[in-house]
Amino acid sequence: MIKKIVIKGAKEHNLKNVSVEIPKDQFVVITGLSGSGKSSLAFDTIYAEGQRRYVESLSAYARQFLDKMKKPNVDLIEGLSPAIAIEQKNTSKNPRSTVATVTEIYDYMRVLYARAGIPYSPFTGKAITSQTITQIVDLIKNLPKKSTIYIYAPVVRGRKGEYKKDILSYKRRGFRKIKIDNVLYDIEKSPNLDKKLKHDISVLVDRIVLNSKLGNRLAESVETAVNLSNGLVFVEYEDETLPQKFRKTEKLIYSTKFACPESGFTIEEIEPRLFSFNSPYGACEECEGIGIKLNVDPNLVIPDDKKSIADGAIEPWSKSTTLYYAQTLSSIAKHYGFSLDEKWKKLPKKIKDVILYGSDEEEIKFIYDDGYEKYSHRKTFEGVINNLERRFLESDSEWKREAIAEYQSDSACEGCNGNRLKEEALCVKIDNHNISEVTKKSILDAAQWFKDLEKNLDKRQFKIAEHVLKEINERLTFLLNVGLDYLTLARESGTLSGGEAQRIRLASQIGSGLTGVLYVLDEPSIGLHQKDNVKLINALKRLRDLGNTVIVVEHDTETMENADHIIDLGPEAGTNGGQVTAQGTYEEIKKK
Repeated sequence: MIKKIVIKGAKEHNLKNVSVEIPKDQFVVITGLSGSGKSSLAFDTIYAEGQRRYVESLSAYARQFLDKMKKPNVDLIEGLSPAIAIEQKNTSKNPRSTVATVTEIYDYMRVLYARAGIPYSPFTGKAITSQTITQIVDLIKNLPKKSTIYIYAPVVRGRKGEYKKDILSYKRRGFRKIKIDNVLYDIEKSPNLDKKLKHDISVLVDRIVLNSKLGNRLAESVETAVNLSNGLVFVEYEDETLPQKFRKTEKLIYSTKFACPESGFTIEEIEPRLFSFNSPYGACEECEGIGIKLNVDPNLVIPDDKKSIADGAIEPWSKSTTLYYAQTLSSIAKHYGFSLDEKWKKLPKKIKDVILYGSDEEEIKFIYDDGYEKYSHRKTFEGVINNLERRFLESDSEWKREAIAEYQSDSACEGCNGNRLKEEALCVKIDNHNISEVTKKSILDAAQWFKDLEKNLDKRQFKIAEHVLKEINERLTFLLNVGLDYLTLARESGTLSGGEAQRIRLASQIGSGLTGVLYVLDEPSIGLHQKDNVKLINALKRLRDLGNTVIVVEHDTETMENADHIIDLGPEAGTNGGQVTAQGTYEEIKKK
């Protein structure tokens, strides 16, 4: 087996026919002045050729989905291993990507909370226990009398498949109606389902009118539904005591697993997907798992409250070339009896609220003149902010949306307070912490919390969580070892610096445990405090000790002192660089 990477005649960019031998399974630093050709050798020659050869080794079918890679300008490279580049670039700009998700810590946390978490009622604060069939029946009996209730067994929830055999089985068992994706069908006329799409399927178990002659029928129907759906019952009803125009279908969920008998708060199931803000089953419905909402900001709409409306205090409307907005404001001023020349800050709060948020149900006479004719009509006023938000949602024009976006600012979602998850997920706790509270901890604090958790769990919980905790603790240790103890697990990956993102990827690679790989890194010490440099160097050495070749483009003296081999490029930058000026160990180069 070749124990070195042999490069002959490298001429990429400013490299001047460079020939060099790099020892494998070693910690190698390529150094030199900025522009001397370090990246050209490390990334554009060694890594590029490693990637190209890997792609070429794939089947013709697989290669058609990948970009054809250009061969670097080099005569010969021997002894290459599969290559991974860890560069200074943000891992993802996606707002759903966080430190916890990138490092896979969040995946293990979801499993931990699904298996060892205890749900608590957000209303009473008490632990939620399973409901008995008798309790469910009693709750249903408390619904408005004479209501017609429909008892469903949810047999499929958000799963892909055709389910032909299952539907046929329900038909043979005597069920006549089935609800598929919120549409009720005769079971014989149920549609063919696309196996690539997720579906919701509920079997109609019974239709009952609530009265005093129920007998055991309700209890038997609930028990049938529970047995079909593994513990869940959906109940739909209309309050027939209300006038027809006020009636609407209400849906209630009961569970023999988790329900609060006092408040009626129910958790359908505690599965890992409940804790995922990237899944519709876990994400907050208001912000869809982002944690923030973009809203038109009154302070941006009225940037200078010393201006009057006539002088352009309402900035987005003052920029308009049409007379429509000016005439609208003039009609409002006439209706409420205030002057458009009055400074905004001196206007009464009621007037400001009407202008910004609308007149509610109060109608205003609006008079318009388009230059050809005058016309008027009475209507309510929607308000400047509501007008901007509506136009932002309705417009197909990208430039219009961008213009309105200038007046928007993000704020924590009111539904989840920035926690991204549904109430059902946030009420599940371990050691008095829900999953969102743990992700808001710094990596240093989170590591200590998970370490203490081993002592705070009972025997059953610890037995369940033992292996998951081991994986989480290992990944947190890797992050600590590369000096990222100050980051929070909930930190969006798009807000990380290049150096931070690179060290997170480095920690992930150490955790993967790969061997026989060529790693190429771009100045990982940038942005790192000198006291944490030793941690980074030890992490690179650990990557080497796993049986990998680590090539680092670096200027840092301490990193070079700890390297097994150094290649110095120069002697200057640009056209005056691109040559190997020295190579060997740190001590050998010092003696030259």
